[in-house]
Amino acid sequence: MFAITGITGQVGGVVARSLLAAGKDVRAVVRNAAKGAAWAAQGCAVALAEMDDAAALTRAFAGCAGVFILLPPIFDPDAELSAARAVARAVRLAIETARPQKVVCLSTIGAQATEFNLLTQLQWLERELGAPALPLTFLRPAWYMENAAWDIAPARQGVVSSFLQPLDQPLPMVATADVGRVAAELLQDSWSGHRVVELEGPARISPNQVAATLGRLLGREVHIEAVPRDTWEALFKSQGMRNPLPRMRMLDGFNQGWIKFEGDARAVRKGEIPLEAVLRGLIERP
Repeated sequence: MFAITGITGQVGGVVARSLLAAGKDVRAVVRNAAKGAAWAAQGCAVALAEMDDAAALTRAFAGCAGVFILLPPIFDPDAELSAARAVARAVRLAIETARPQKVVCLSTIGAQATEFNLLTQLQWLERELGAPALPLTFLRPAWYMENAAWDIAPARQGVVSSFLQPLDQPLPMVATADVGRVAAELLQDSWSGHRVVELEGPARISPNQVAATLGRLLGREVHIEAVPRDTWEALFKSQGMRNPLPRMRMLDGFNQGWIKFEGDARAVRKGEIPLEAVLRGLIERP
């Protein structure tokens, strides 16, 4: 049995479907029965647990050959990142108590960065989960290509804005389907101790390339503009964010190059799905 958290999201859903296709038993860890109904219909067991509830997570992880951990997205955290800390503690306690045979934890490129930013949440998760002595893999994927979902509507009008800059700077990006597929493969591996697996797509991609690919798929010219750094805080607050600094520092990290892969570039695993396929899927969404 493999317990999958975050199963209702893009990555967790791919992990679960990949395991089911391989003939594995899957336990969907969800917040309520309604969210688990679709997975129960596909043959999954269902366990109810909030990600900060150690006792419920312990029950969900009990007797499992493997567990997939996905921190719920927290895009506007408080200054102490307290929600992420609470989840990290609960997950660690659950793993220490339930003792699954192995764990794959979804982390991020740049989890090792020393400068505080939005991704520091995953660094703390890695630190917490580093305590239990069991086979553990931290999967650190690049920037998700699906982040371009926000660009589809403005691209149809001919202009998109980019917080990633310079616009001609190629960055490591990856499709969420590749992340989920690789996570499922890792769960079926055998290894000992703790390891880090870094993952990016087939080629690095610049914001200019994203705009050009959108233009080609939409059949029109798409112009891209860099959003000036000195406007970010006011813009994010106008969109409802209370504490935009972690997000701003994350973007700085990508733009300035200190959010990067930690290991040798030759050891970074490569995904299979190209940008064009991801953007086409986003454009075709109903």
